[in-house]
Amino acid sequence: MPEGSIRTERSADDGTAAAVPPKRRRWLRPVLMLGGVLAVVAGAGAVWLHGGRYAGTDDAYVQADKLLVSTDVAGIVRAIAVREGEVVTPGQVLVKLDAAPFEFAVQQAAAQVSQTALNLHAMQADYRRIQHDIAAQEAAVQLAQASYDRTAQIVNSGAVTRASFDQNRFGLQQAQQQLESLRVQAQVQLAKLGGEADAPVEQHPDWRAAQAHLAEAKRQLDHTTLRAPFAGTVTQVSSLQPGQYLGAATPAFALVSDRNIWVDALPKETDLTHVKPGDAATITVDTYPGVTWTGAVESISPASGSTFSVLPAQNSSGNWVKVVQRIPVRIRVEQPAEGPKLRAGMSAVVSIDTGHERHLSDLIGG
Repeated sequence: MPEGSIRTERSADDGTAAAVPPKRRRWLRPVLMLGGVLAVVAGAGAVWLHGGRYAGTDDAYVQADKLLVSTDVAGIVRAIAVREGEVVTPGQVLVKLDAAPFEFAVQQAAAQVSQTALNLHAMQADYRRIQHDIAAQEAAVQLAQASYDRTAQIVNSGAVTRASFDQNRFGLQQAQQQLESLRVQAQVQLAKLGGEADAPVEQHPDWRAAQAHLAEAKRQLDHTTLRAPFAGTVTQVSSLQPGQYLGAATPAFALVSDRNIWVDALPKETDLTHVKPGDAATITVDTYPGVTWTGAVESISPASGSTFSVLPAQNSSGNWVKVVQRIPVRIRVEQPAEGPKLRAGMSAVVSIDTGHERHLSDLIGG
């Protein structure tokens, strides 16, 4: 085609020929190419500026307070007061053990308290008796001393025999020894009474020990009835049957709370740069598609999950490979009364709004 000629193109609508100048085609193509690049850069910049605010993970699971119900006493199961899946309230009776052995123990401990009180009263009376014996023996010592003094003054004159003098002398020694023995007995008895002969028996260590034994017997009797420590749902009830021997600290069945529920999320450590307690969070659960729960970050673990493993990683070996760690994050969940019921162990997806905003200065400074 000769230079300067005009190329014609047929219009798709009316079949007429439209003329396109060659010079326009030369600058239109660079503009379109540059415009496409600028559009991509602008889009990427917008995404970057609005990104980094949300941190989330699908490695998250619903958790709840759960307890393997047990007691610290052993006995025969007499009755099971709940059924599988029953919702219980705090303090509700779950299981009753045979209480007869523990009732006998309470009676024996109560009798021991009474016997201890009687023994202490007897010891107090015995101490008073010894005091009277001491007073009487002191008078006997005075009499023996007077007899000895008289015979000592006249023994050399021959008015009394040497035998009478010796008898009075040894009689005085014997009376003094008996007096000393009574005083030692009084000290021993006073020590048994705790140093205070007239103190109330309730202050004596023996009575307190007997009273503590009685309190322990009553506590064990009370623990023959297993009660729910918190509201929740009982499960695995069929693992326990009446007539079965339930050992101390042996789980009877499980109790799962339906009120204190949270989500344990395990985001990567690189996603936690701006996450902090109090950040708002949204939770979705695989069981209920389309339903969203709101919550907030309650706490961030001070260590990664691998730190608490039985065999933690030994990164001093020569074939060490860096692995991004996951940090447990607990998220408090707000449960509307009319919403679906969350159950422990359900898989969840968590998105945390950190409130962080990026600026162009961050990109330029980087």
